[in-house]
Amino acid sequence: MDKIKKGLGRGLSSLIGETKIERQKNQISTNDLVANKYQPRKIFDGNNLEDLTNSIKERGVIQPIIARTSQGNKQKFEIIAGERRWLAAQKAGLNEVPVVITEVDDLKSLEFAIVENVQRHDLNPLEEAQGYKRLIDEFDYDHEKVSKFIGKSRSYITNSLRLLSLPKKIIEMIENRLITSGHAKILVGLDNAEFIANKIIEKKLSVRQVESFVKIFKKNKNKNTKFKDANIADLEKNISEKIGINVQIKNDRRNKGSITFFHKEIDQLNKIIEIIKLHY
Repeated sequence: MDKIKKGLGRGLSSLIGETKIERQKNQISTNDLVANKYQPRKIFDGNNLEDLTNSIKERGVIQPIIARTSQGNKQKFEIIAGERRWLAAQKAGLNEVPVVITEVDDLKSLEFAIVENVQRHDLNPLEEAQGYKRLIDEFDYDHEKVSKFIGKSRSYITNSLRLLSLPKKIIEMIENRLITSGHAKILVGLDNAEFIANKIIEKKLSVRQVESFVKIFKKNKNKNTKFKDANIADLEKNISEKIGINVQIKNDRRNKGSITFFHKEIDQLNKIIEIIKLHY
């Protein structure tokens, strides 16, 4: 039996600590391995998986997979870290892969999966946030504890988890790769997040374009509401309802401003002209 020593930083070896494991040269059938139920990674990039498959065909699996005895089937081993290597090995036609076996609880299994994926940058920000949330919801971690565990600032963890506050439809858009996590970060906290998300897809907007769009939108929104009091807003509503055309009234502190009529078609324009001619 071997021991993996502590003091190797916040990596898999550090997490295993003084846990006793079997020798790394164990060769286990790919059919005897099952996926980790705590795997935070949901999306495996096809191109990267193909590259790894080709590498394994040439050189085999160099870094062993880490697994534990499956709780559901004692004849199987549940992967703790290395699911992508396992998938690629199967695609490469390997019948056996090197496996390190260690008996750990559910918390340690989740920690292993998060650390491996985060350190390899294999998780997208949404999957990363979902992994942190599981530590919080299922194992009573708080933001500070997650921060110390993962080796990132508390504000980083908090901002990461804010992604999960997005509407369900937007989260599904990220999972289906209709928008990127970079887009999603800009949408957090916006009242019209779904509207903008649909525009991203429709117009194929880049992250930078969305940032500019949101800045302009916020600027115009602040400008339109800066001097508008309840009486002005009520007047806009009454006029719009009476003539059936949207109206915007701008009035500054010196009672100077403008009235804008928004027509959507030629008939509405003619209606505005007729109203003005009739009364003036």
